[in-house]
Amino acid sequence: MEEKFTAAWAEARAKAETLGIRMRPVAPQDAMKTARRVLSGTRLSDGFNALQHCGHLELSLEALAVDKRFTALFTDEQANEALVRLLEAGYQF
Repeated sequence: MEEKFTAAWAEARAKAETLGIRMRPVAPQDAMKTARRVLSGTRLSDGFNALQHCGHLELSLEALAVDKRFTALFTDEQANEALVRLLEAGYQF
């Protein structure tokens, strides 16, 4: 499941780049550690505000974290943080 998440996150970052949104690259071996760290803190993921501005929050780390395919990879606190960020940004599920 971690490999699928890593691939989905890389694909989302690539799609964001086609929209002109630059995100930091994440090495596949560091993807889960990075995702969990970002969702455990108070800082938004790279590109979150830009993705919100162009109406593509579905490409954010937060959206992937609450995707039913990947929720088991995160603690309840991390998933809740992702959900709160998305709801506060007006994300439509």
